Amino acid sequence: MSDDLIAAAKRRFTDLLPQSWRRDLTLVPVVRLSGAIGMNSPFRQSLTLAATARLLDRAFAVKRAPAVALVINSPGGSPVQSNLIFKRIRALAEEKNKRVFAFVEDVAASGGYMLACAADEIYADPSSIVGSIGVVSAGFGFNDMLSRIGVERRVHTAGTRKVMLDPFQPERAEDVDRLLAIQREVHASFRDLVRSRRGALLRGEEDDLFSGEFWVGAQALPMGLIDGLGDLRSVLRERFGTDVRTPLIAPSGNWFTRRANGIGAQIGLDGGIGAGFAQGLADVAEERALWARYGL
Repeated sequence: MSDDLIAAAKRRFTDLLPQSWRRDLTLVPVVRLSGAIGMNSPFRQSLTLAATARLLDRAFAVKRAPAVALVINSPGGSPVQSNLIFKRIRALAEEKNKRVFAFVEDVAASGGYMLACAADEIYADPSSIVGSIGVVSAGFGFNDMLSRIGVERRVHTAGTRKVMLDPFQPERAEDVDRLLAIQREVHASFRDLVRSRRGALLRGEEDDLFSGEFWVGAQALPMGLIDGLGDLRSVLRERFGTDVRTPLIAPSGNWFTRRANGIGAQIGLDGGIGAGFAQGLADVAEERALWARYGL
């Protein structure tokens, strides 16, 4: 058999091997972080540390991979869950000595931008929404409605501030002041996190950068909020060559396993689903409002 035939046979055999066995390919595992953060609805699991930890562990466990890619599409949500996922990504990156790339799809705002900051490099589409480094709390007041329909609400507490900001009672100035103080603390932590990750790359007045405003990718680039404009395939091919492969690290298990947190969280301890389902609908509406804030 000629050398050319032997070489061709080897190439055909190599092409049949799983990507993880091929030493001629560069692997960059991909983890999708999509959805609101910390807002489980009855039929949809949102981004939480519990929901993402196993995926992140699997991605960073690929020994041959020089990097891990995060595909982010999130309008934000819980600051606690955002920070927990951020810290897990950074801990794994340092432990496994891997570079992290973030690619923004439609939006990486508020907590979604915090997730992007876990990456060493952030890329976005020119029209992606980026930023919204701030803290918000929104609700409704129903105290007048109750009196109009002849309903009396009875609340008994131990602790003078236990019903602070109750939507069925008139808003009190001291309660609002307390909420604003908490928001300032959370906002300060968010600012410190962004400064620690973006550092000298940030350009512009901090009053603008940390005002809660958001920008499209083309505007965010000169401000230092992102490192470049581009998509996952083009950026990684430019960085690692045309033989780079980007396997998606997807959730394992069946449909019911993947949805367990989304559905199970809505079922009460007594086994009833009425109140949990109603709360789930409210969570869906709140998540929809988050996306709508960015025109999505």
